Amino acid sequence: MLIAEKLRKSNIAEYLLYMWQVEDLLRAFGLDFDKLKADYLSRFSGLADDECQRMEEWYRQLIDMMHREGVTERGHLQICKNVLINLSDLHHQLSTSDKYTYYQSAYMKVLPIVVTLRQKNGNREENELETCFNFLYGNLLLRLQKKPVTESTQQAVEQVTTFLAMLSDYYQKDQVEPLEF
Repeated sequence: MLIAEKLRKSNIAEYLLYMWQVEDLLRAFGLDFDKLKADYLSRFSGLADDECQRMEEWYRQLIDMMHREGVTERGHLQICKNVLINLSDLHHQLSTSDKYTYYQSAYMKVLPIVVTLRQKNGNREENELETCFNFLYGNLLLRLQKKPVTESTQQAVEQVTTFLAMLSDYYQKDQVEPLEF
């Protein structure tokens, strides 16, 4: 939870990927808080008591939300969907404004990757940012499983990461002082 708070304030793209990972972690424990506490949260015994309590409560709330929102087996929490919606709205504003040509250039570099990914996975319903995030998350899972990644995939990961980092920077700036389009 402490990590999530920091990421939400510093890098919204990393926050979203982290939250997807937390959702999968909770699913791996069968959304059973007692198992999660015994086998995972117990590793954080070095934290202060109040931090442990906050962390435990955060995980309890996430488990409860996953049950209420019907994302126990797949899908994402509404809080994650809202982040993606906000990023998509900002992306649309940046990509259509005359003031952000550098962003538009980065977007144009990533667009062929997005088109290729959509063709491969057949999901043309998701928006471009969702495609980018799904790609990065899939790559993260492959790395965690120590599976090989091709050089072309790694290059695509770097381009998508750079693009999303730029969008995240604009998001943070917009949170501090609204951008003008």
